[in-house]
Amino acid sequence: MNFQQLEYIVAVDTYRHFATAAEKCFVTQPTLSMMIHKLEEELGAKVFDRSRQPVVTTELGKPIVEQARIILKETAYLKEMVRERQGTVAGELRVGIIPTLAPYLLPLFIKSFLKKYPLVRLVITEMRTETLTEQLKSGALDAGILVTPLEDKQLTELPLFYEEFVVYSAKNEAILDKKYVLAEEIDVKHLWLMEEGHCMRSQILNLCELRKQVTDHDNFHYEAGSIETLVKMVEANAGVTILPELAVRDLSGRQQKNVRFFKDPAPVREVSLTIHRHYVRRKLVDTLKDEILRYIPPGMKDRKKREIVQLG
Repeated sequence: MNFQQLEYIVAVDTYRHFATAAEKCFVTQPTLSMMIHKLEEELGAKVFDRSRQPVVTTELGKPIVEQARIILKETAYLKEMVRERQGTVAGELRVGIIPTLAPYLLPLFIKSFLKKYPLVRLVITEMRTETLTEQLKSGALDAGILVTPLEDKQLTELPLFYEEFVVYSAKNEAILDKKYVLAEEIDVKHLWLMEEGHCMRSQILNLCELRKQVTDHDNFHYEAGSIETLVKMVEANAGVTILPELAVRDLSGRQQKNVRFFKDPAPVREVSLTIHRHYVRRKLVDTLKDEILRYIPPGMKDRKKREIVQLG
């Protein structure tokens, strides 16, 4: 048994396809298949059910793959330990980030991070929460920047900041006459939301009675694919929408006049840097966390007088 074989079974479990796994491991498929077959013979157990497409990890194979991931991560930690002792921050860091955060958060710290740590290769991919958490668990990602709490025992959440939700309204909406807004004052028939699959949609529906109101209106079907689209739909068709705080910074001076804040305790979304509970390259992750926090306004780091809106 060797580390290479462990890498191969982890790759097949991740990609569910022998050819894809071989490509990612930079070997031929026959070589990968032969090495996995030898490992199965040595263990006396079938790790994969090859009769099904995509390939399925057997029930006995699942704990074997999980242990292989732990061994490989601990091995990677040996290298990381040496780098830490040498004071070197280097290596590849694969990070997933949800679409409602990416365009507003990434520009704040990316340039500075890459300049400060030229030996780090930062690979960032936008993806929705469900896909992101799956890839964290499989090891395809090192870290994720997403909304928490997830209440998933396989993941460790490192809170970064608390981002307020605000109301963005068309000029003819009565809500603009108010200094502060209560969630129950929002007319669901005038509300524009993200499409299904975005965690922000779920959070907005959980604001006070909004989920109940939506349920009571069978004709409620307004959905958008991005925050930018929500803003444009409000401006073109009237109504209101709910935006995260960082998005307000991208609005023009004219648009910011149409923003109203919620009355305290303000509803917020908790944004965290999230890793697998067995993840060992903490130096890189902690470095990324520190750099992000350098650019977050102090008021967003404190959850005082704020109420975290749940995801589910």
